[in-house]
Parts: sequence; C-alpha cells; structure tokens
Amino acid sequence: MKLLCLFVALIAPSAGQLTMSKSFPGSIPAYAEVRLDASGNAEYREDPNDEAPLKFQLRPEDREVIWSLVEKLDHFKRPLESGLKVARMGDKTFRWEKTEVTFNYSQDDDAKALLEWYENICETERVFIVLETAAKYDKLGVENALLQVEISWDKKHLVAPQQLLPMLDRIAKNESFMHMARNRAADLADRIRSQK
Repeated sequence: MKLLCLFVALIAPSAGQLTMSKSFPGSIPAYAEVRLDASGNAEYREDPNDEAPLKFQLRPEDREVIWSLVEKLDHFKRPLESGLKVARMGDKTFRWEKTEVTFNYSQDDDAKALLEWYENICETERVFIVLETAAKYDKLGVENALLQVEISWDKKHLVAPQQLLPMLDRIAKNESFMHMARNRAADLADRIRSQK
C-alpha cells in the first residue's frame, strides 16, 4: 500500500497555483498576468482586477514542463535578479502560492526558460485578442490579424493554440470575410488540428 501511495504522489501533479506577471509601463500591454493551476487551467489578464480573464487549457505535457521549472527554481524561494546593470525591461514576478520573486533580468537558465513560457502564453493571448477584435469590428483587418497568428505559429510561440480553433473555423466559414482571410483561417485551423 505504501508503494502505491508513493507512486500516486510521484505521478500526480503538484498542487498549487503559479502566477507569472510583468509590469512595464509604456508597453502594450503595460501589465500582463498568467495564472496556472495543477490541472492545466489557465487565465490571462491585462489588469490585476480583471474579473473576466481569458481562460484556456494547457496541454498536460506543457503543464509538466512549466511545473518542473518551478521545482528547479525551488518554488521561488531564492532571488533571481542578476544584479547586472541592464536596461529596465519591466518587473517580472513569479509567484507560487505565497512565495514570490520579482526581477528585471535574470541569468538563471531555468528562470529564462519559465519567462519564455510566460512570454509565449502572453503572445498567444494577444494575437487571440487582436483576431477577436478584428473579427468583430474590422473585417478588413482580419487578414492582418491572421498573419500575426501565422507568424507566431511559425515561430512556435503559440501555447494552447486549440483555443483559436472556434474563431478560425468561424472566419473560414463566414463569407463576409475576404476569400484570402477565409483560406488563411482554414489553413491555420488545419495546421493546429494536425499538431501532435
């Protein structure tokens, strides 16, 4: 029985909530926050008091990679700031439950890897917001928004791209959008669906 309990503890995701944020006045957005839980549920906010965040689901393998980085960083119980004199690039804060660390620039490879995940999640949500806004209010701007999605896809920056599928399908099937935009949306949807 003890062996079974140990096995379950090893394969079960570590409980807890991870929050990653960046505050950089003058940038767009000036603030962005990502919250993740042990089940892979994720929320994106551009205001700490946003009561209607964008919600999406991380793939289990992505959540595992992020959680392993948090563990390697000792759940943020040690400083990550490099101490080097570098340009201000915004205050990044990583928080695990009640333990948090804030830094401008870190030389820690695990911190850089976790920051890259954060940046890619934010990029995904930004292209989602831009595409959604264009689809509602600027039908001629949809092609440009789709191009941004495609660039992020080609750079392998999209995290949980399946969240884009309903919107891509809607654009692909709606004849009020330009033919080129409908084709690009259909192609992107096919590429996302074929991803393993």
